[in-house]
Amino acid sequence: MSRAGIQPSQQKLAEKLTILNDRGIGMLTRVYNIKKACGDPKAKPSYLVDKNLESAVKFIVRKFPAVETRNNNQQLAQLQKEKSEILKNLALYYFTFVDVMEFKDHVCELLNTIDACQVYFDITVNFDLTRNYLDLVVTYTTLMIILSRIEERKAIIGLYNYAHEMTHGASDREYPRLGQMIVDYENPLKKMMEEFVPHGKVRRALCSLLMVYPRRNLSADQWRNAQLLSLISAPSTMLNPAQSDTMPCEYLSLDAMEKWIVFGFILCHPALNSDAAALSLWKLALQSSTCLCLFRDEVFHIHKAAEDLFVNIRGYNKRINDIRECKEQALGSMHRERRKFLRSALKELATVLADQPGLLGPKALFVFMALSFARDEIIWLLRHADNIQKKSTDDFIDKHIAELIFYMEELRAHVRKYGPVMQRYYVQYLSGFDAVVAAFCCRFLSASVQLE
Repeated sequence: MSRAGIQPSQQKLAEKLTILNDRGIGMLTRVYNIKKACGDPKAKPSYLVDKNLESAVKFIVRKFPAVETRNNNQQLAQLQKEKSEILKNLALYYFTFVDVMEFKDHVCELLNTIDACQVYFDITVNFDLTRNYLDLVVTYTTLMIILSRIEERKAIIGLYNYAHEMTHGASDREYPRLGQMIVDYENPLKKMMEEFVPHGKVRRALCSLLMVYPRRNLSADQWRNAQLLSLISAPSTMLNPAQSDTMPCEYLSLDAMEKWIVFGFILCHPALNSDAAALSLWKLALQSSTCLCLFRDEVFHIHKAAEDLFVNIRGYNKRINDIRECKEQALGSMHRERRKFLRSALKELATVLADQPGLLGPKALFVFMALSFARDEIIWLLRHADNIQKKSTDDFIDKHIAELIFYMEELRAHVRKYGPVMQRYYVQYLSGFDAVVAAFCCRFLSASVQLE
């Protein structure tokens, strides 16, 4: 791809990122449903459990992706009788895998275009573009991981193609590339680590999280010392509008950021040996969680997967030691204390706003931050309670979680009830801002005339 022939303004990169992210969620849903169906004896395609086809299926999987129909008539004879039904009933599964391949092609093409266009990514500068870029990297990675967890994928694809060969005298046109993709991505992360070598933009986008992730991932004591979310800690500033130079980052999901960091630095792992900032982000994420949600109840155990990947790479002994140390520190006590702090902070916030709803105008950011922080901690608890070996029961069983959810619902109710109050505040606030700008412009023009 020639950089000289690429005009970034003509590539519609933001639109393509949005479309591919939406499409990626749809692909994840379809692949997840196939995995669940194959894992359920009642829902699994009958051809995978049919005793008459057992030897044929084993032969197909053993030879995959090669196609041999002439010299093994005895093993494949039963397929001749079932070929029409196989084509009919496995088409949905087969063409879902084909769609995954096409999605992969489009993602790779877009990532290459982004590299060629020299797009600048910084979560604090171009938030939406950077978020969508990192989301696409994670969605693509997640899709290939879940695909590799479908144990019957070779049997399904191979059965369909053999039936196609017997019916039409030739393999399906998509089969050669699809079969090769399935083989290449047996270990998806290892393959993608090679694939992402030229995609240096991922590292740049991730390092911009240094301005956001560390301050979002603070301990309860640090929150308490900063009087976080408190409206009454400084009465003299109670009416001052809560502002931030990185407004969307203040309530960005912690779970999303940790997925970006963990998967991003696995794919671009050389940065961990050459960039201290990248290493600090990576270690902080590894200390915060032991598993991440891939899709619904599919999870990714961070430390074991990362160690298995790095153990065969020369010069990564220090990184392996980092992983082991972070695993020991990734306990639930920090999150338990956060939930304890948030119960108190949200109760205070809900009580004050019930009495003085006008504060929802200047302090709306506090409400969204409070809801975001509480959401992150509840999601963390639910994910870890079901997916790790419990070292400390107290860290993963919270008898007061309902209280935290109750205060979240109170805050949401205040926002819904007093929405018009917030709207009026910001209309007047912006009107006042416009008046200030207009007055400044008049003075500037007047000064200019006088100078002339």
